[in-house]
Parts: sequence; structure tokens; C-alpha cells
Amino acid sequence: IDKKPSQLSGGMKQRVGIARAFSIQPKMLLLDEPFGALDALTRGTIQDELMAIVRQTQQTVFMITHDVDEAILLADRILLMSNGNETPEGYRPGGIAEVVVNPLPRERTRTSLHHLDGYYALRNHIVDFLVTRAKAH
Repeated sequence: IDKKPSQLSGGMKQRVGIARAFSIQPKMLLLDEPFGALDALTRGTIQDELMAIVRQTQQTVFMITHDVDEAILLADRILLMSNGNETPEGYRPGGIAEVVVNPLPRERTRTSLHHLDGYYALRNHIVDFLVTRAKAH
């Protein structure tokens, strides 16, 4: 790439950032909402690239996302977290409320995801958790 970082598009900056992170071959890579600011086409392309890199390198990626379908597409395990809340004793942070193992075949793609047996049951379980059980009490 012979452009300065400031001249790159948002999608290209994300690609460069992810490639740079993987190039140092960490044991675990933490991604915090890495695709949140991207348009749908760019997001899908970079998700595909991330899946290909993970398949090749076998590196562990811990990714934070609020996108249910993104979690189902990319994750082997989905950690559902409860919200934190204020208590008379002060703020009580949320935590891991449930670990969901993704039963769908690993070679899933964005275009075939909703055709896979078990997809809707998995998605409904996660959405139900987010709507009803994630709330702080």
C-alpha cells in the first residue's frame, strides 16, 4: 500500500489494522467492535477475510460485538453478558451470564447462515436473552 494511513478508506484501514494485529501472531487477539463503523458490504468482506485468516493461523480471537448475526457467523462460543447496575452499595458490573456453544458447522457463510438447521433456534435464544435476561435487576 503506497498511501498514507490518512488516505485509506475506512474499510482499508480496518483491513490494515487486522492484518497488522495478526502479523505479530499473538496467542489471542482482542477485537472490540472492529466492524461497527463499516458499511454492510465492507463489513462482510472483512468478516470473510478474518475467518480465512483464523482458519489459516488457528489463532484465538476474542471479539466484542453487539451484532447477533455477526456473533453467530464468526464465533465458536458466544459469551452472553448481563448488564451492570447501580445498587445501594454502588455500581455492580455485569458479567458472563451464559456461554453458548455455536452448534452450526464451522464452514458457515453469511449467505448460507439462515439456511442452516439450528440457526433460528440459536438466534432466538440469544435475542431472547438480550431482551429479557440481560437487563440488570
